Amino acid sequence: MAPLLELRGLSKSFGALAVTRGVSLAVAPGEIHAVIGPNGAGKTTLIHQISGTLRPDAGQVLFRGQDVTALDLPARARLGLARSFQITCIIPGFTALANVALAVQARSGSSFRFFRRAEAEEALNAPARAALERVGLGHRAGAVAGTLSHGEKRQLELAIALASAPSLLLLDEPLAGAGPEETARLVALLRALRGDYAILLVEHDMQAVFALADRISVLVYGQLIASGTPEEIRAHPEVRAAYLGEDELA
Repeated sequence: MAPLLELRGLSKSFGALAVTRGVSLAVAPGEIHAVIGPNGAGKTTLIHQISGTLRPDAGQVLFRGQDVTALDLPARARLGLARSFQITCIIPGFTALANVALAVQARSGSSFRFFRRAEAEEALNAPARAALERVGLGHRAGAVAGTLSHGEKRQLELAIALASAPSLLLLDEPLAGAGPEETARLVALLRALRGDYAILLVEHDMQAVFALADRISVLVYGQLIASGTPEEIRAHPEVRAAYLGEDELA
């Protein structure tokens, strides 16, 4: 099966600091592929390069077999590549439904001159409600986004991403700041999305990573040192050395 996303030798430096160095990996349709590594390994910079927020200094990003290296974030999103951030990005004064409806409006290419009317448009509301239902927030559609719990805001961010009709989700630490109950709910949600969407997941919660991922790639100092199944990664000597003292790999 041809990969949905393929990275070929991605490198990015900031001055003399090499943050990613020749990173190559592939994500298959419908799989959850996790990228892990110690703090400062270059994981978020890699996500920025995949999403189009940063241009690599060298290498290629291929999506659906097309070279998208020169395309910006909106252009990649239109091709089906959606992304969430470490810090939740929502409009806190709008309802959950309005937040997702705006994402539907953006997907349709509508003008934002009258974006405050978006919530009143059923053509936008119907798919927005469907996205909220998919992430378990259907009953919170009318809630003001700023009043949602941290976990619910993460669910809302996923609904916003799904509203763009993606085939690949780039998730940058979706469990950051979540408590045990919220983490369990988000892990169950991501597991339910497997197969319908490919997911490239950057996450520090190793228990969640090993519970979710079909494959795992490990970055250390910007270099990919291993890529394989959870069982292969757990047993890999270089990975164990990089995570020395972390119980999750014991």
